[in-house]
Amino acid sequence: MTGTFALAAAWLALAVLATILASHLRISIALVEILVGIAAGAAAEHYIGPDSLGVGAEWLRFLATMGAVMLTFLAGAELEPRVLRAKWKEVIVVGLVGFAAPFLGCAAVARYVLAWDARASWLAGIALSTTSMAVIYAVMLETGFNRTEFGKGILGACFINDLGTVIALGLLFAPFTYKTAVFLGVCVPGIAILPRLTRWLTHRYAHRTAAVRTKWVLLVLLGLGALATWSESEAVLPAYIAGMVLAKAAAEDHHWVRRLRTLTVGLLTPFYFIRAGSLVSIGAVLGAPLVVLLLLGGKVASKVFGLYPAVAAFRSDRTERWYYTLLMSTGLTFGTISALYGFTHGIVSREQYSFLVTVVVASAVAPTMIANFLFLPQHLLPRVSMLDEEEGIARDSGGEPSVDVENGNARNGD
Repeated sequence: MTGTFALAAAWLALAVLATILASHLRISIALVEILVGIAAGAAAEHYIGPDSLGVGAEWLRFLATMGAVMLTFLAGAELEPRVLRAKWKEVIVVGLVGFAAPFLGCAAVARYVLAWDARASWLAGIALSTTSMAVIYAVMLETGFNRTEFGKGILGACFINDLGTVIALGLLFAPFTYKTAVFLGVCVPGIAILPRLTRWLTHRYAHRTAAVRTKWVLLVLLGLGALATWSESEAVLPAYIAGMVLAKAAAEDHHWVRRLRTLTVGLLTPFYFIRAGSLVSIGAVLGAPLVVLLLLGGKVASKVFGLYPAVAAFRSDRTERWYYTLLMSTGLTFGTISALYGFTHGIVSREQYSFLVTVVVASAVAPTMIANFLFLPQHLLPRVSMLDEEEGIARDSGGEPSVDVENGNARNGD
């Protein structure tokens, strides 16, 4: 047990370091955690020995997987249902093109240019088809676009893009056996009644029992995850759909979502992102930089040439088109989830996994910087009063809601 505590402390020390660096560099914490994981993994392997960080420990793998599951659930829960209804045509067209163009383009590059086998090529297409909800959401909050119809349209299209990734991952690599039929037979009706059960549980017990909804969501996600892994699928697949169907409940109670986000980002996702980074082989990347450049070029080019005409159908201003297109060209969370799925299931080698994660990290940085420095549509930035700004800072600072520790109830009654 002493060794487990020491190893957990070492990993959380890396998480704290990543948080401090992200604060000073003003970039996504997930991105910095991956970079810290890459550096820590390389240093530990060189100076101590293989697996000295304990990336294969069962408890650590569980925490990392749970981090991916919770992050996936929150990505689905963050979507505002009214956005899809109000801008359904734009969201669906841009989202589907944003998925299909890089999925096919990057798979073709991997298969016909890099000569990867068919399964690895399709996995590369999936991993590089993603759009980073984490990066885009952070940019929307920083600029204030999350309060505009322009920003909400981007978030909705990002959701459809990543939904395509999740579905493709399940359809292409989940084995279809009787277990799959059982999995679908339980998940479909279970997720269908999930909003009603959650609503009843909230109204009946939220004001009397400590954090009942948080416990309920964890129960649902763990149960669905167990069923998914039993059917030889991936635990993140049902989590995304569960988040989507509970998006209305989440939109009605931001304090509850914030508590879930604190649990996820504070404890679980550091293990996921640092572990994902520690599995990258720096030697493989430095030994074949042309492979990274080809995959990165394939992702960005297919995203841009596919998305720009689609966005132009809904946006007439040039800066709006390029800003929209470049933000939709980013990738991070689901890209690393897909790449790690491929590596742990033997679909791609460690070298191929290293190339994919390196490209995913690069795609999270370059398009975002270009968009913000060269194509920021300042005419769409919301004009707010000083009081609004102060309230926004208080709301988005990540502070905890007022909680009655004795009863476990927040001000909103959970």
